[in-house]
Amino acid sequence: MPFRRKPARPRASLDEAALYNYAVKALGRRMRTEVELRRLLVARADPSPHGQSDIAAVIARLKDQRYLDDRSFAETYARLRRENEKFGKRRVQQDLKQKGIGSDLIASTLEARYAETNEEALAREHLERKRIAKPTNEKETARVVRRLVAAGFSTGVICKTLRQWNVPEESLAALDNLEDDPRED
Repeated sequence: MPFRRKPARPRASLDEAALYNYAVKALGRRMRTEVELRRLLVARADPSPHGQSDIAAVIARLKDQRYLDDRSFAETYARLRRENEKFGKRRVQQDLKQKGIGSDLIASTLEARYAETNEEALAREHLERKRIAKPTNEKETARVVRRLVAAGFSTGVICKTLRQWNVPEESLAALDNLEDDPRED
């Protein structure tokens, strides 16, 4: 017999000062984009137009104090994903877009962060970091390919990386037929 939960008590809506304190604490836990912070505040604010104006005032105040800066967030996020996670350009682009960063800002940030990056070396570093061994058959090759695609590397970079491992050409035949995704959005 399942347990019955007590219905949650509805939260009281927060005024502008309480929303500001809530936002500062949320930003203290981790960096957020304006879109992410706005989602958090909408859940805690009054649903009326007055609540929306409170959210706008809090966001403006945080921007003035430089606690909320999408450009800084995007640059830091891209740098950390490239240096620590060894992710490719596409993965970082998708993640930033999902977090609500504008396309122009994403493009300029990635251009700056990945301009002098050798993606083949980055792909090898990613494989080393994940302790992925040289594939010995087609099934393992397909697994490595999926991992590299998920990490944001293009099929051209994946092919070159696998050829450096001297993977049999039969395993790479399927990759040669693939083209890079023409949608660079």
